[in-house]
Parts: sequence; C-alpha cells; structure tokens
Amino acid sequence: MLTLHTKLTADDSHAIIGQLVLPYDQREKCRLRATLSTGEEVAVFTVRGTVLRDGELMTGPDGRVVQIVAAREPTYLVRCADAHTLLRCAFHLGNRHTQAQVGDGFLRIRKDPVLKEMLEGLQALVTEESAPFEPEAGAYGGGHGHHEHGQHLLAPVPLRQKIHRPGDAA
Repeated sequence: MLTLHTKLTADDSHAIIGQLVLPYDQREKCRLRATLSTGEEVAVFTVRGTVLRDGELMTGPDGRVVQIVAAREPTYLVRCADAHTLLRCAFHLGNRHTQAQVGDGFLRIRKDPVLKEMLEGLQALVTEESAPFEPEAGAYGGGHGHHEHGQHLLAPVPLRQKIHRPGDAA
C-alpha cells in the first residue's frame, strides 16, 4: 500500500502517478485510508490540523507523487443582491461556526436545510449544487500551533489572552 505523508511545494515538478479525489471532511483528517483514481490503495498521514487542498501534491517514502483533488459534494451557493446582505449572511454563518467558502460575490456552504432557511430569511438566493468545497482556513490558518515549511498562519496565535473587565485600569 502506498503511504503519503509529505506535501510538496507548488514549484516542485514531479510525475504524478494518480489523483486522490476526496470530499472536504476526508481532506481534513490526519489519518486516512483511501483509493487513488488508479485503484491503488493509499494510507495518508498528516500532522493534526492539516487540510489537504485541491491541487496539492503529496509523496511518501518511495517518492511517488499523488495530486489531491477536491471531490464534488452537496453544497449551497449563496448569492445576494448587494455586498451588505452577503456580508450579513457571512456574519450569521460565522456566528454559527459554519465553514464557508468565500468567493467573488458568493459564499458556498455544505448542504444544510436549516441554514438555507436562515439565509433565505436574510434575503439571500440559495441554490443547491454539486461542487468542490474549499472553505476558509480560519483566522489561525487551521495550524493548531504547527506550521510546515512554506506555510504561514494568517494571524498570530496569542500565547495568552488577557481578559479586560470594565473596572480594570487602562
């Protein structure tokens, strides 16, 4: 069985031996057994918190290279008449800790009838579709304190957070 445990940088040029087509929930697992497009079984081992993104390349001890492909899955495409309404939708999805893909003039979320009803209540046009799902990594880049060569957090991770109370001196 082929073992994959190392991401390659985008500037590496390698012969790709197959594609690993996975939905998002499997691309965020740190231990996974799957099947390549060629039919060969693979074991994937990554650092906890790593997300495999569409188009990334992975390799293992034998040097063979596999391309990650985001599978099509049931999603909702969210569009709005104006930027303010789209921003309100994004706020309410974030307030519910819902993963969302942010695009130019749209949001994409996993299919969820309750969220669809909420978004339509906010005057969004919500369309069911089958599409690759690539949600935002989050404020800290999903790194959980780890980072690999060439990957950087989107925001600094605070070592400790001070709680400010109204009565505290400035």
